[in-house]
Amino acid sequence: MGPVHRLPPLTALRAFEAVARKLSFARAAEELHVTKAAVAQQVRALEQEIGVPLVARSGRGLALTEAGAAGAPGLAEGFAVLARAARAMREAKGRRFLVINSSPSFAATWLVGRIGRFKGRHPEIDVLLDANPIDDTLDSGTADALIRWGAGDFAGLATTLLFKENVFPVCSPDLLGGDNPLRSPEDLARHTLLHLEWSSAYPSWPAWSDWLKAAGARSVEARHGVFFNNMAMAMRAAAQGQGVALSSLAIAADELAAGRLVAPFSTAVATPFGYYFLCRPDEAQAPRIKALRDFLVEEAALSAA
Repeated sequence: MGPVHRLPPLTALRAFEAVARKLSFARAAEELHVTKAAVAQQVRALEQEIGVPLVARSGRGLALTEAGAAGAPGLAEGFAVLARAARAMREAKGRRFLVINSSPSFAATWLVGRIGRFKGRHPEIDVLLDANPIDDTLDSGTADALIRWGAGDFAGLATTLLFKENVFPVCSPDLLGGDNPLRSPEDLARHTLLHLEWSSAYPSWPAWSDWLKAAGARSVEARHGVFFNNMAMAMRAAAQGQGVALSSLAIAADELAAGRLVAPFSTAVATPFGYYFLCRPDEAQAPRIKALRDFLVEEAALSAA
C-alpha cells in the first residue's frame, strides 16, 4: 500500500473529527477526556501526515480549511459506522444490550457502583456501560442513553436531571485532627489545595478562589497546590490525605458515604450545571429506558440524602 493510501493514526483522525464538529479545541478535549494540548498536538500531527492545514483560526474561534471541510463529513460517517459495527458484534448472538454512555470519571466514581443493583432489580435487562466518548446526538445508534454534564441545554433529546452541581471541599478524615486540624476555612492555609485543571466550554465552573471567597477565607492563597486534569485522580489524592479537593455530590457521594472522605465545612458554591440522563424523545417511555431512568433518579436522590 503506497503513501497516498496509508491510513493516518486513528487517534489523530478522531481528534480532528471532534474539532471539526465542535470548532473548538477545548470542547473537543472535553468530549474526548484529554487535554486541549493533546487534541491540538494530534491535529498538528494529522496535518503533517496529510500535508495541508486542516484547521485555521477565525477571529476568536476556529474554521475548517478547504481540505478540512472536505474530509470532516466522511470521518464523522466513518466513526459512526465503526461504532455501529462494534455494537453489532456485541449483539451478534441475539443478546441486545441496553447501552448507556457516560464520561469515564462519572462512570468510575458513581455509576459503576449502581449498575449491579439495577441488574438485580431487572435481571431481564443486560446493560453495557460504555465510557468511550461519543457524540451527544445519539444519531449513530451506538448508545440507548447518555449521562452528560452541562447546563441542561441538550437540544433534541429527552432530558432528566440527576444531580445539580454544588461545589464544596472534601478531604481525608485524618486531616480533621493532627498538628494542623481543619476547624475553619482559614485553616486551609496550612494544607495543600488540590485543583482540577481542565479545558471546559463552561468557564464559570467554581475554582478554589470562588469557594474561599464564599467562605470568607481571605488569608488563604488560592493559586498554589497540586493540579489534576481528571476529577477521579483528585478524589483519590484527597482520600489518601494528600490535600483538600473541591468536589461535588455526584463525584464524592460514595466516598463520603463510605467515610473515606469527609466534607469539613458546610459552605458550598452553587453552579448552573448538573448531570443529566438523556435519551431519544421517541424512546423516553420505552420500558427498558424508563426502568433505567427511574432507577438512576432514585439512586441520585439517595446520594443527595
